[in-house]
Amino acid sequence: MKCECGNAFHTLPLEPLLPAPGLFLRTWAPSRAGEMKFNVSYPPTGCQKKLEIDDESKLRHFYDKRIAAEIDGEVLGDEFKGYIFKVMGGNDKQGFGMRQGVLTNQRVRLLMSPGQQCFRGFGRRKGERRRKSVRGCVISSDVAVLNLKIVKKGEQELPGLTDEEKPRMRGPKRASRVRALFNLGKDDDVRKYVNTYRRTFEDKAGKKHSKAPKIQRLVTPDVLQRKRRRNAAKKASLEKSKTDSADYHKLLVQRLKEQRERRSESLAKKRAVRQASVASKEAK
Repeated sequence: MKCECGNAFHTLPLEPLLPAPGLFLRTWAPSRAGEMKFNVSYPPTGCQKKLEIDDESKLRHFYDKRIAAEIDGEVLGDEFKGYIFKVMGGNDKQGFGMRQGVLTNQRVRLLMSPGQQCFRGFGRRKGERRRKSVRGCVISSDVAVLNLKIVKKGEQELPGLTDEEKPRMRGPKRASRVRALFNLGKDDDVRKYVNTYRRTFEDKAGKKHSKAPKIQRLVTPDVLQRKRRRNAAKKASLEKSKTDSADYHKLLVQRLKEQRERRSESLAKKRAVRQASVASKEAK
């Protein structure tokens, strides 16, 4: 852009580009450098708490650690003395999740199949694979959110995390997991313990309803009877297959024997006719 003096090398300063009146520009505000969010959970109480830490001296203890690593909670402060945290996962600043087994602290692109970690793959064709971006399992400064689980409780209570208990709204449905939750044996009736999670509610008409989890893989007398019926049907099918095979083999042997007899008879007739023709020629 030439100046008014005509010198081509003398350029005018560029004016800042401003949006037109009535036009709004979408801006993205990145997170501050050195800031990380921690989602700390305590499974015995079912509580979860979010911590925001921007102290680089505290975050330095988490760098270069991997998923499933256990970290002393005292590095976050004196109130966490005696606690031990286990790294369960995390996300970077752009929302890409960390994947176990990818030994790097950067983002990589992997060829994944539907159902694998970090790739749900709904609506894909059978056998289709996609290349997806994931974050490695090593913690670095690029990680924005880190998921931690308390595996050992410390001396002090953490408000909102270990001092109160939130009941589970939904319990396990599989029979073996219900037994493991209530420490039951094989002779105990699992259906009596599902009432712990039974809830009552009213519909729009004001009628009360009661609903409880449906137990999956529950072994009942009907289930055993169906299993015996299937086994008996399978056994009968096997016996029938063996009998049919033996009958077929017997019939095949009979058919081959009849075929050999008919062939031998045909050869005998041909031989008799040939001998008769030879004898008639000699008589002449």
